[in-house]
Amino acid sequence: MSTETMNKEILRGGQFLVKETQCEDVFTLEDLSEEQRMMRESTKEFADRELWAHWERFEKKDYAYTEECMRKAGELGLLSVAVPEKYEGLGMGFVSTMLVCDYISGVTGSFSTAFGAHTGIGTMPITLYGTEEQKQKYVPKLASGEWFGAYCLTEPGAGSDANSGKTKAVLSDDGKYYNITGQKMWISNAGFCNLFIVFARIEDDKYITGFIVENDPKNGITLGDEEKKLGIHSSSTRQVFFNDTEVPIENMLSERGNGFKIAMNALNIGRIKLAAACLDAQRRVLTEAVKYANERMQFRTPIINFGAIKAKIANMATNAYAGESASYRAAKNIEDRIALREADGNSHQDAELKGVEEYAIECSILKVAVSEHLQETTDEGLQIFGGMGFSADTPMESAWRDARISRIYEGTNEINRMLAVGMLVKKAMKGHVDLLGPATAVGEELMGIPSFETPDFSELLSEEKDLITRLKKVFLMVAGSAVQKFGPELEKHQQLMLAAADILIEIYMAESSVLRTEKNARRSGEESQKTQIAMSKLYLYNAVETIIKKGKEAIISFAEGDEQRMMLMGLKRFTKYTNYPNVTALRTQIADAVAEQNEYTFD
Repeated sequence: MSTETMNKEILRGGQFLVKETQCEDVFTLEDLSEEQRMMRESTKEFADRELWAHWERFEKKDYAYTEECMRKAGELGLLSVAVPEKYEGLGMGFVSTMLVCDYISGVTGSFSTAFGAHTGIGTMPITLYGTEEQKQKYVPKLASGEWFGAYCLTEPGAGSDANSGKTKAVLSDDGKYYNITGQKMWISNAGFCNLFIVFARIEDDKYITGFIVENDPKNGITLGDEEKKLGIHSSSTRQVFFNDTEVPIENMLSERGNGFKIAMNALNIGRIKLAAACLDAQRRVLTEAVKYANERMQFRTPIINFGAIKAKIANMATNAYAGESASYRAAKNIEDRIALREADGNSHQDAELKGVEEYAIECSILKVAVSEHLQETTDEGLQIFGGMGFSADTPMESAWRDARISRIYEGTNEINRMLAVGMLVKKAMKGHVDLLGPATAVGEELMGIPSFETPDFSELLSEEKDLITRLKKVFLMVAGSAVQKFGPELEKHQQLMLAAADILIEIYMAESSVLRTEKNARRSGEESQKTQIAMSKLYLYNAVETIIKKGKEAIISFAEGDEQRMMLMGLKRFTKYTNYPNVTALRTQIADAVAEQNEYTFD
């Protein structure tokens, strides 16, 4: 662990809301080490050679080609980046695992899903929860691509409510086996996996239990047909049926009844990795869209010259930049927290579990924001292509379809929105994040007389940073009042929680963009960051508009009379610009920069 990591204060998960973050303390893509840059380039080269060059094969349900590409990825070590060296992996840090997931996932959702299901929820549960014997037996095979993994949690009656599964595990009379019986559905990689992580209930236990189950058709395992899906056509997705499948007792994963915890922690990792998996897809779609816009002639001019197209290109680039900024900021926080725990004597296994769990709020924020940015980007990319975008002969059509699943798996975006707010409130109640003090201060500020002095915004992005500070007050005002009014019953008011979550999400994404730009402008000069400054300002402007809408929606849903009037006045005060940015000029500047390069180059 570096001295820098030891010496700097690392904010706990959710504390970004109540503590100021200095730009020097955020990690950006521009901070990658030489080793990480080489890893990124080798991953991009693999994606271009094996995936992008054959994108049409993935649309023809060529499951064999998905499996072939997975084996090639294994040969290159791309499946083993997060696996400790002790188990024949590369043992690289969390940021490096995010990088590989990011740049290997941009071409096709089919391969991205196979890769994520194997390296994440197929391998990591054993790495993080397995016994030493289990890890020695299975992890090297999974790391090399000799074996592939799949994750069996979802059932016909158990989706978002993961612990409600009906699959049973019954101990044999001789005590040597558990006999598993049940049905699992939507199982990625089922058609070619060698190993399942299966969750089942023992007797009438309150919580499910995890098991490592080798895929042997002779052992009561049968597969349904490949599912017919809107997108990710070459991702093998089947139902899996277990009929008295014998699983040795030594293949129980962790302790009895610990399955729900395993599932939730696996999803935390999966959520931030899903955000990473949506990033390069945005870059590639944007690059294809701007190339087309530069070449497509209408009314005797390239369509990139039209303001309507510039607005789309600018928003696509801005969202990609914000997603990168926030994802790698959180990834480095997780990596540093893991390092600190290891320095305190925790095992790597425990350190990684607790490190990721610490930032579960940020993981949910990123999953929602970046998956929705991807959906918007593919939709606008298809629109820029016009009729050609609707044709299956161009990659826009498949990108649009593939993007849709990202808002559903790893927990729906609705679930993740409520989780982000719910986890933050629980952290506050445990004293891990002080929300009460700042929320009380905001309430007192609302009762006071506002200052009419004109602030000094002479420093770069100083008005934007001041505005972000005030946006945090909006969340504290809304959430503080809601918690005070509803207490533990808050979770029953889902529409209120969804609105609060949107405020929280936009704050984190906007702040991450501004801090990244400020950091790079300080070390490289403002001139080098002109477009990034414009993107940071544009994202913040859009975030403010969202927060005004969601803040008003939340306030009038539970506050009345003087309280409502006071909070609406506060919302107006906290979201007010001193100097409004010229949004049209910002979009034009961003689009012109992207058009000149003919691709997205800000990573």
